[in-house]
Amino acid sequence: MIPATMPLTDAKVRNAKPTLQPAKLTDGGGLYLLIKPTGTKLWRYRYRIDGRENVYAIGQYPDISLAQARGDRDAARKLVKKGIHPAHTRKTERLRQSVESANTFQAVAKEWIGKRKSGWSSYYLRQVERGLKANIYPYIGAMPIKSVTAAHILDALQRVEARGAETVALLLRQWCSAIFRYAVSTLRADGDPAAALKGAISRSKVQHSKPLSLNEIPGMLNALEVSGGYRTTKIALQLLLLTFVRTIELRGARWTEFDLEGAEWRIPADRMKMREQHIVPLSHQAVRLLRELHTLTGGREYLFPNYRRPKAVMTATTLNRALERMGYAGRFSAHGFRATASTVLNEMGYRSDVIERQLAHKERNKVRASYNQAEYLEERRKMMQVWADLLVTTQDQDSKVVAVSFGKAV
Repeated sequence: MIPATMPLTDAKVRNAKPTLQPAKLTDGGGLYLLIKPTGTKLWRYRYRIDGRENVYAIGQYPDISLAQARGDRDAARKLVKKGIHPAHTRKTERLRQSVESANTFQAVAKEWIGKRKSGWSSYYLRQVERGLKANIYPYIGAMPIKSVTAAHILDALQRVEARGAETVALLLRQWCSAIFRYAVSTLRADGDPAAALKGAISRSKVQHSKPLSLNEIPGMLNALEVSGGYRTTKIALQLLLLTFVRTIELRGARWTEFDLEGAEWRIPADRMKMREQHIVPLSHQAVRLLRELHTLTGGREYLFPNYRRPKAVMTATTLNRALERMGYAGRFSAHGFRATASTVLNEMGYRSDVIERQLAHKERNKVRASYNQAEYLEERRKMMQVWADLLVTTQDQDSKVVAVSFGKAV
């Protein structure tokens, strides 16, 4: 055994060989290397507190070098002088780190999502998860949530704002704020730093595209037949015009939601913005389009599957890209079909309550909403057929319009 007065060297530690019995190579100051018969080399620190000898396990060589072992010994000696056992301190630190790892911003965010998602639509859930994963987690996800400051959040939001996605940045701030409020309520944060950033991101003034007039619809349909792209895309745009639904409601439509014999489409509550089931009466023209579409995508779950990823749905940009190719860039968007139908039908004298119900706008009075759901259905059914017939008539009166597959009511 090497005398205690001779400190170890890297070479001595590296070249030390095992024996039949455990051997110790002392370095000084209580530090020694324990060599087991198996060849394992372990750093140990011997110390006394209250007259009792204790041994602190520093770690294994070569994971911990001689220099590192000496540094750990020196830190342990300072604790011993205070009457503190180094092993207790290490255990406390590991526990603290474990708690912090469980309480990182990302961990708390995922827990918050898990608590809230039952009340969200699948679309909104994906929006939240993808938004945080792409824009927030890379910057503050691994940080203990208590350590995240308003400056950290602002930096992440400004990166999003810089690429022109102000609306996304505003949503991210709201989600971060909700996550911090949840952390406060579960005693894992002391406040909501995201609240201080309200107003830090400003949304550009939205330029809403004007609805089409009745006289402009034939020209749009003509452009659709000439430049609208795939047949499924053309049918999607025609159905938006015939049903007044939101683009997300159409793109996510499943064949199981349709009763073509009964000429009715029932959109489940979890896919609706207002979280209520919406019944869409289908005109003869809409049913005819759906039967044609069924020959193209009827073997799939969705009416409008994504061409590149068949298990997913048509992207949000597909319809607007088609309108851009048709010459409507900056003038009209897919969402504008709702405003177009609403404007024309109001001008025709239809009751606003009926039109609003067809647009699936929220009725504030719950009793009245229940009444409207049942009372307006037949009135809406007649209105939707008149609307479809009007589109056909308008086409017939415009000799320039290329024949489209709306067909006439039977």
